[in-house]
Amino acid sequence: MPAKRNPDRPLTHAELIKETCRRIRVARNYWDAHNNRACRGERAKALALYENLSEAEREKVPQVLRIWLRYRSEKYFGEHRTPPGGGRGKS
Repeated sequence: MPAKRNPDRPLTHAELIKETCRRIRVARNYWDAHNNRACRGERAKALALYENLSEAEREKVPQVLRIWLRYRSEKYFGEHRTPPGGGRGKS
C-alpha cells in the first residue's frame, strides 16, 4: 500500500506535475460521463495547478492532456459562456 501524502507538506515539482495530470484525467472522466458540474470543479483545480508550472514543467504534462485542458477551457468554460445556474427555469 502506498504511503499517504501529508496535506500540509507542499508538493515537489514531480508530484505537482503528477497531480496536475491526475486532475485533468479526472476532469476528462467526468466530461465523458456528462457530469458537467464535477468536470468544471476538477478542471478549475487542474488549471490552477497547471498555471503554477514553469514552461519546462508544462512540457512534461502529456500533450493530449494539455490540448484537452486548453480546448475545454476556451470552448466550453471560457468567459463568453453563461455561468452555471443561469436563468433557466426561473420565473
